[in-house]
Amino acid sequence: MTRRRSTPAASRRPRPRSNTMHVPVQAIDRDIWRDGVASEGARLIPEETPLALTYNGGTYAVMMGTPQNLEDFAVGFSLDEGIIKSVDDVKSLEVVRLDDGIELRMWLASEDAARISERRRHIAGPTGCGICGIDSIAEAVRPAAVVPQGQTFTPEQIMTAMQAIAPLQSINLQTRAVHAAAFWSPAGGIIALREDVGRHNALDKLAGSLARSRTGASGGMVLLTSRVSVEMVQKTAAIGAPVMVAVSAPTALAVRTAEAAGITLIAIARQDGFEVFSHGGRVVARHATEVADVA
Repeated sequence: MTRRRSTPAASRRPRPRSNTMHVPVQAIDRDIWRDGVASEGARLIPEETPLALTYNGGTYAVMMGTPQNLEDFAVGFSLDEGIIKSVDDVKSLEVVRLDDGIELRMWLASEDAARISERRRHIAGPTGCGICGIDSIAEAVRPAAVVPQGQTFTPEQIMTAMQAIAPLQSINLQTRAVHAAAFWSPAGGIIALREDVGRHNALDKLAGSLARSRTGASGGMVLLTSRVSVEMVQKTAAIGAPVMVAVSAPTALAVRTAEAAGITLIAIARQDGFEVFSHGGRVVARHATEVADVA
């Protein structure tokens, strides 16, 4: 079989496509080495695009993220950062696709705009940076909102919820390179799932999706395919979910923050079980819930 001469993958460009940086997945040619033998082929990889969040004409932050579900990201970021208190505070939202990135242009009420001017930051954040540009230690470790009591969940429900994520990750099924944040409830299963190259972005997108659909979070769980740092706990608290479950381990500060916020933090969730780091009373054996139902 005749094989064309290999060109180093680093010197090749993505396959021609209009608006390439505005689609979430790209096909990239690369060289493949297996058992000392080289071959060629294309791999689907996620796109990474500058996303500028602007309020009333001024840039607040520039994040790197996946160009998908951007209205959800804009609203969720604004809520999680404390810029707005409700989705209704955003008077208008426009996604503007530029040659070198995407602007998420929001217009807020005058009182919200005045508050932003006091804490405006012009940053170029790395992928999914959770606290980029914060200029004080106190702001970085600010107390999270205290969540409502919510309800209890069985180990079987928690494992079922986590196992439901993978088949719904459309981008990750193609690329194996993005994070997901999802919301699960006993009645509806996975109600919303959002993906991004940045784990913080994925959670912001989920927050925006829930807010825009007017979905209350007190009766379900936030599910993460990433590790749990303090910002992830703060964002989950802003969403109002009493339980968060992650596949990887938490940081010590994340555990302390979850404890203070009243959040049940479950991590290292695998097919054979999980570990509960705070407020374990929301996790109950099946027989206990059955006895409670009978009573």
